[in-house]
Amino acid sequence: MIARRGAVRYHGRMEITWLGRSCFRIRAKEAAVVTDPYDRATGYSLGRPQADIVTVSHSDPAHSNVDGVGGSPRVVEGPGEFEISGTSIIGVATYRGKEKTPESGRNVAYVIELEDMRIGHLGAIGHVPTSDQLEDLANLDVLLVPVGGGESLDATPAAETVSMIEPKIAIPMNYKTDIDRAKLDPVDRFLKEMGVKSSERHAKLTITRSTLPEETQIMVLDYKR
Repeated sequence: MIARRGAVRYHGRMEITWLGRSCFRIRAKEAAVVTDPYDRATGYSLGRPQADIVTVSHSDPAHSNVDGVGGSPRVVEGPGEFEISGTSIIGVATYRGKEKTPESGRNVAYVIELEDMRIGHLGAIGHVPTSDQLEDLANLDVLLVPVGGGESLDATPAAETVSMIEPKIAIPMNYKTDIDRAKLDPVDRFLKEMGVKSSERHAKLTITRSTLPEETQIMVLDYKR
């Protein structure tokens, strides 16, 4: 694990925008990160978001369209520990299928540290994390979790994963919208599993360490068109 840097730090704000499917733009003073950029076959339009860093969970074009990101970013696409543009990143090896075998396909989850906050992006993980993986995914402030099924987690194991990790904020991704062409479940199934009766949609999420909730909150973001 990469330890938190220095005891005295400027605690700035972090902005998270959902760009569709499993793709987010995470912006902070230190760097801008884009996760799992997709191609047009998904139905979404990526535009050309600028980034210093791009993380890729696996090689499917719906998660690895690095050329669609502007700004000459550094690309992280595997397990390990990385330090880029003052940003610490841990890649955690997982699998896309429920069987947790190489045959089901490799997936890399990432822990990204920005503004003294830890953001976990689970990519297209298809299984509840193992105890070893949970150690790497511990103490997350924000968890970006697939909930719509397909090769990735659907509502029930996604809810179990959130309960096991206990982030301050959980943001669902990879679910059915009126734009997505994939056969995915709607986000409402996940919200029901989490006991959320109604959830306001947010255009983006802006947080600082001091504004994080004490108990897990589910935040649903609108797709930025």
